[in-house]
Amino acid sequence: QLVESGGGFVRPGGSLKLSCDATGISFALYDMSWHRQTPGNPRDVVASISTRGVTKYADSVKGRFTIVEEAAKDAVYLEMNNLKPEDTATYYCKATHSWRGQAYDVWGQGTQVTVSS
Repeated sequence: QLVESGGGFVRPGGSLKLSCDATGISFALYDMSWHRQTPGNPRDVVASISTRGVTKYADSVKGRFTIVEEAAKDAVYLEMNNLKPEDTATYYCKATHSWRGQAYDVWGQGTQVTVSS
């Protein structure tokens, strides 16, 4: 089970750090990612980190967001800087285990981020 926290209200240009409690998830076996969703739209990947530590970012957040794993705390973070109103969304943490061509996903419940002046 994944549990997100750290969402909230922030002014444009501000920062937030989202946390994902990934207790029970082995980062050696699971790729971790952050996704976001707005009402009526699909859930899009924002940032990901593979079991080998390779990170990827959506073009819209490159240079502003950073995904970080802290294995000692069983946690994954999404550090968000220079936030924009278009970053407003519900943010979800996901763990993916790939095995014999199948992907097994574990999702958190989401945390709301609102960027507004």
